[in-house]
Amino acid sequence: MSSLGQGAVIGLIAMVLFMTGMPIAFALAITALVSILLFLGPDQFDLFGKMVFDSLNDFGLLAIPLFVLMGNMFGGSQASKQLFEAGEAWLSRIRGGLAMSSVAASTLFAALTGSSPATSAAIGRVAVPEMAARGYSARIATGAVAAGGTLGILIPPSVTLILYGIAAEQSIGQLFAAGIVPGLVISVMFCIWVYIAQKMEDRKPLKDLGWGDMEHEVPERRTYTWADRFKALGKTLPFAVLILVILIVLYRGIATPSEAAAIGVLLVFVMVAFLYRGLTGRQFTDVLLESTNQSTMILLITAFSAVIATVLSYLRVPQDLAAAVTDAELNKWVVLILINLILLVMGFFLPPVSIIVMTTPILLPLVLGLGFDPIWFGIIMTINMEMGLITPPVGLNLYVLKGIVPKVPLKEILIGSLPYVGVLGLAIALFSIFPEIVLFVPRLLY
Repeated sequence: MSSLGQGAVIGLIAMVLFMTGMPIAFALAITALVSILLFLGPDQFDLFGKMVFDSLNDFGLLAIPLFVLMGNMFGGSQASKQLFEAGEAWLSRIRGGLAMSSVAASTLFAALTGSSPATSAAIGRVAVPEMAARGYSARIATGAVAAGGTLGILIPPSVTLILYGIAAEQSIGQLFAAGIVPGLVISVMFCIWVYIAQKMEDRKPLKDLGWGDMEHEVPERRTYTWADRFKALGKTLPFAVLILVILIVLYRGIATPSEAAAIGVLLVFVMVAFLYRGLTGRQFTDVLLESTNQSTMILLITAFSAVIATVLSYLRVPQDLAAAVTDAELNKWVVLILINLILLVMGFFLPPVSIIVMTTPILLPLVLGLGFDPIWFGIIMTINMEMGLITPPVGLNLYVLKGIVPKVPLKEILIGSLPYVGVLGLAIALFSIFPEIVLFVPRLLY
């Protein structure tokens, strides 16, 4: 059997196991074990333990549980409410302003948490009931929050970018720098779509706003003076300072990503304890347990995916795939479109962490052979992962929103979120045509 045939068998085994519904990490572990037995032989079975240990014996991975902890501490505080209120003060008078406020709050909150589901949950709890009370449709309200939450894996610090950097052996600092401008551009594009969608609804109002019999108190409509706006903006300064400190120590070479994450955790702990007083002792214990659970699952997925990647590399699947594409003399943009479609389909079924770790060792040699920049490709790959977060059947952000507003049909949330998949596709096209949008900041800093 050819190497590409062996790779296809390994992929098929993984997909069958994923469809059984077992946890992703365990499905990957079984796939790795079966792959070793089938293609390396039973006498090489002991390599599994060594590969798992080697994949986790990396100081850079320490950044993952630290950034997860930092994000969960913010998620348990009043930070999301402060951010949404600041956005409301500045944008509430614009058509669709509250929905735009949720996108703006998600953008900044994403930079603090690095987690898309956490961003959707934290902002959604504050923003969605407020928009429901102000007459927004469920589609616009939940769609804006679900899409805004996807920015959590793009805007630094991002766990996804850390994993890509480790898998691709690229600078995590450069990847963080590369994610800043695309994250802001996509945030603006989301706000533009909110304006368009709201204008379309104003012309043809929905008979049913989609909230079901959801009960809520209608808040008093506030008018904001310029003093109120600047006061609300001032409450976001601690967040801006925190982000700035993390970026400075990282980009100046003062600290490694793991050390920068530790500094971030310390600063967040001080901010939550003394500025927001948002966590009781019991809540802090819950945050620690939740962070441990999330970090453990991410690291298990990382370890077992790395074993599969090592087996595929030993079988020369990535190298032969790159050679086959080169020999076919396909246009590099055609190949890039095919890669994006493959990543999009994988995002329908798998979480970003597993896709990044599994596919990067396979796709990177192909991408480099076509002359694309690996830092740029990391951002393009991450935007593809954002699409998967708001597309069924696995779209995590959709189910996060469903948990926040259980009386809203999942269909309404999906209808509101799907246009943002098109917006993200448009962003990929924009960054492909003008790669300097992605690469300007990392080249400036490095």
